[in-house]
This record gives sequence, C-alpha cells and structure tokens, in this order.
Amino acid sequence: MKTILPRLLNRWSSQIKLCRKSSGVSQVLRDPDEVISSSVGVKPYAQVPGPKPIPILGNSWRFLPFVGTYEIERLDTVLWRLHREFGDIVKISNMLGRPDMVFLFDPRDIETIFRSEEKLPHRPSMPSLNYYKHVMRKDYFGEDAGVIAVHGESWYKFRRKVQQPLMQPKTAQLYIPSIEESADTFVERIRKIRDHNSEVPDDFLNEIHKWGLESIAKVALNVRLGCFDDKASDSDTQLLIDAIDTFFSNVGNLELKIPFWRLFNTPTWNKYVNALDTIMRITQKYINQSMKDIEAKGVECTADSSVLERVLAFNDNNTKVAVTLALDMFLVGIDTTSAAVASILYQLSQNQDKQEILVKEIDKVVPGDSKLTSKMLDELKYLRACIKETLRMYPVVIGNGRLVTNDTVLGGYMIPKGVQVVFQHYVISNSDKYFSNASHFEPERWLKQRSDFHHAFASLPFGFGRRMCLGRRFADLELETLIVKILKSYKIEYLYDKLEYRVQPMYTPYGPLKFKFTDRNTK
Repeated sequence: MKTILPRLLNRWSSQIKLCRKSSGVSQVLRDPDEVISSSVGVKPYAQVPGPKPIPILGNSWRFLPFVGTYEIERLDTVLWRLHREFGDIVKISNMLGRPDMVFLFDPRDIETIFRSEEKLPHRPSMPSLNYYKHVMRKDYFGEDAGVIAVHGESWYKFRRKVQQPLMQPKTAQLYIPSIEESADTFVERIRKIRDHNSEVPDDFLNEIHKWGLESIAKVALNVRLGCFDDKASDSDTQLLIDAIDTFFSNVGNLELKIPFWRLFNTPTWNKYVNALDTIMRITQKYINQSMKDIEAKGVECTADSSVLERVLAFNDNNTKVAVTLALDMFLVGIDTTSAAVASILYQLSQNQDKQEILVKEIDKVVPGDSKLTSKMLDELKYLRACIKETLRMYPVVIGNGRLVTNDTVLGGYMIPKGVQVVFQHYVISNSDKYFSNASHFEPERWLKQRSDFHHAFASLPFGFGRRMCLGRRFADLELETLIVKILKSYKIEYLYDKLEYRVQPMYTPYGPLKFKFTDRNTK
C-alpha cells in the first residue's frame, strides 16, 4: 500500500493537469496554501475553515459508502451542516484526484466573483464530460465541443456562434405555438393515465421527462418524436430518457468520490460512457432526420424554423455547430426543466390558496380555449412569481461555480488564482438571513406590491453573467406554458406524506409523484 499510493497520487495529479489542459484555460499550478495575504486584516488561504483531511485519503473518505459522513444524494443536508459548523466560507481540501473546493454561503462573495468576471469565465463543472468530449470523442467534437463542460476559447468561440439565434427574446417567442402543442399533448396524456381516483402513476416524473423530450425536439429540430404514444420500454425515446437519467445519476459519483475512473474503466465510468454514447446515437438519428428536411427545402429563417435551422442560417450552413448545439440541448434541457415542473406542481399542490390565486389570474388573462400569445404570458405576473419562488426554495441545480481568475478576497480570506469556488445557492436562498420566512412558499415576495428586499445574488436559478443558462428563455416559455395548460384543465393535489428532495444531481422530489388531477369546471 505504501508503494502503490504514491504512484496513484502521481497519476491522479497528471490527470488533473490533463483536464486543465483540455479545458483550454491556462492555470497557475501553485500550492494555494503558499499564497500569503499582504493586505491588512485579510487572512491567508491556509486558514480558510473546513473539515480536516486525514492522512492518505484526505477528505475523500467522507464520500465513501458505509464509513463516509457525506452522502451525495443528500448533499443538501451536507451543505447545511458545513455552513453551521464552519460559517460563510468553507474549504474542502485534499480530495484525491481533484483540486480544493471553496464553498461560498454569502451572496456578497458571489457577487464579487461575478462582477469581476473576465472574457473567459471558467466554470469547472463535470470534468468527466469534458474528458469524454475532448479526449474520448475528440474525433467527433473536434474544436466545436459545445457549451456544456467546455471552457476557454473553445467555449467562447462556440457561444458566439449560437447566442444570437438563441438569446434574443423575440426569437424564443416564435416557438410559443410549438411549445403549446407539446403542453396540450401532455395535458391529454394526464387524462389518459389517471386511475379511478384521478391520480397519476408513481413514476409520473418519467411522464414529465417525456414532455421535456417532446418539447425540446419540437423546438430544436421541428420533429415530433411521439413520446406519448404507447410504446415498448425499449423504444428510442424511452432509451434516450433512461440514458440521460443514467448520465446525470452518475455525475456526482464520478466527480466527488475517489476518481478511479481516471486510472481505469470502472463500472460507473462504463455506464456513464455507454449512456453518453446512447444519447449521441439516438439524438444524431433525429438530427439527421431534421437535416434531411432542411436540405430538401433549403435553409431559411422563418417563424416556423427550428433552432437547428436558425443556427445553420447564422453560421453559413456550418452543420457541425448546429448538430453539437442540438446535442447539448438534449443533454441538459430535459432533466432540468422536468425537475422544475415536478417542483412547481408539488408546491402548488401543497399551497392550495396560492394555486387558486394563480388560476384566477390565468382565467382572466387566458379566457376559454384561447391560444397563448407572448402578450398573455407577459401579463401572468403571479405565474412567474410562483415559478421564481419554487426555484428559490428548490433550485434545480443547488450550486454553481467558477475558477478564480485573480487573487481575490472572499469572506475575509485571500483566495488565490486557480482555486475552484462553489456558490451554494440552495442554502443561501433558503436562509432567513436573506429571505423572510424562507421556509414558506410566498410568491408574493417577487411582486412589486411587496417591499421585501433581498440581495440580487441570493437566488440565481439560471446563473449570471457570460455563462448564464443559454436556454433560459426557452426554459421560461416551456415552464410558463405547461403550468398554464395544466391549471386550466385540472386542480392539483398531493394527498400523501410530504416528499423529501434528493440531489440526483438535479434537485428533485424523491418518492412517488402520485398527483391527483381533478377536472376543473370549464363552463
């Protein structure tokens, strides 16, 4: 053991450098603990509080099964514990195979990082996906590896190619009819799968995933997948949903537990790679179908154009850029919106008074069977407040991060360049220090009539700055449209014990989603 461990540690060190190199970001590979603050009253990095590592295993043992004290699926409770024990800034050091992480629990420190962002902000998320794109499948992705788990100049150049057709508000609004069509289909699906008590099956989250996939496919490719057709469990659409679930469920294990995958192909790594290969294979099939339709009619930008077609038009028919963007949209656009929908429905079911206020607003703004318009959605202020409040309490991604690009004072400590800081949004946005009655669902706090003040960086479900969520406008439209359609048709209830939440790694309700959908009186 004494002779093997040093060799393993040396190989892990090499793997970390490889990941850094592949990210395209130049980093200063110095020991952060050697950085001594010269500012009066500022403490050195070595004094940042945090759990003490043990010899050889460091802090990695804390994430081990049976003996460890930190459970990845209950990372939410781990973060509360760290905050209580150590305060607003916590260092997790000596993790085998990865650099230190500094957790920030003060929105002022988060603002400091965001306000000082440079041209190439580095978000050190999912090194395993970075490795998959830049090393394992480099022959496929090449220099256009997308925006997910990509950094540096490669990220910047790709984002410049796609942000105009994606980020403009008017562009997103063009897809309201497509998104509404998918929402209408889902509303009818609910009616079909209810039992005699008007309750949906335990695995209703999978039905929400089908809606997310159908909606993304319609927007990105302008193809109908038929996700709600009664198919066998091995259909392409279900295989794709399962693969995305496998991908996300293994990210935490690969990133936080001892990364043996960097030395050899572990069972977890093999499942992860097989899932990504499945996602690529099936998505590519639908992309090819869409590309044939586009080639048949010629590339043009009209109100009915898909995102794929729009990106092609903006990039001189660069099919590689368009295809890679579509892959990224499928990879991260399904689980995230689905988790948000599950949380919103659950909160409305637990707060009937708020649900009825929202229903009255919807009935007033969207009478009868009216088709949705951007003007209608703009007027649904209480709806947006309900979504904001849900994502404050249950952010789909409980933390975000950056690599510090310059020596920076955070929480009274000098944090050196190259250190990874993680913004603990979930803890901050659920703290009474930053939101009054933080444990209560109060959409009114987001309305102008309320005089509540909260720090602008205390709740950031879509991120901020240059690397904020590229698909935010589409996600907003999808959430707003679906909730409107469901509430116009049904009253939502949940009649069982309170659901817990788990990090999987999306922060989602854990347990049977047996919502009761009672038909509303539409006369």
